[in-house]
Amino acid sequence: MTAFKKQILEILVHEDCRYSPEKIATLLGAEAADVRAAVSELEREGVVVKYAAVVNPEKREEDFVDALIEVKVTPQKALGFDAIAEEIYQFPEVKSVYLMSGGYDLCVMIEGRTLREVANFVSEKLSVMDTVISTATHFILKTYKKDGIILEEGEQAKRIAVQP
Repeated sequence: MTAFKKQILEILVHEDCRYSPEKIATLLGAEAADVRAAVSELEREGVVVKYAAVVNPEKREEDFVDALIEVKVTPQKALGFDAIAEEIYQFPEVKSVYLMSGGYDLCVMIEGRTLREVANFVSEKLSVMDTVISTATHFILKTYKKDGIILEEGEQAKRIAVQP
């Protein structure tokens, strides 16, 4: 990947994916046509897969429950973890699946409307899979920073300082 494409990615990922080719060109001291061509190549190559908004869950009008589920599995011969991850990410509740190091093999991020809905997903869909050995479910209580963006910027911690 060229340095020019890396600079464009840096802007799209860490600043704002809504920036126009003209604005990116201005930031990089380049031509807008070159930026358009590079972005098109990045999309064709599958480097840029989707443009998405970062939403503050605290400010949504609807309540949702996000959960992180650690999953220990038995890898399948000749397929490893990939086939299991693929089976899991097909569920519509699943937002992300990661292969992890440590005590668990996969990290599954899901979204549900209620705690019960998340619990039902774990007990009726995930834990009953033949390859799943165990799960540990963690509910996200509050999001402070997401995708590099501080969601509660400007709010000071309201805790009392602890004196020794």
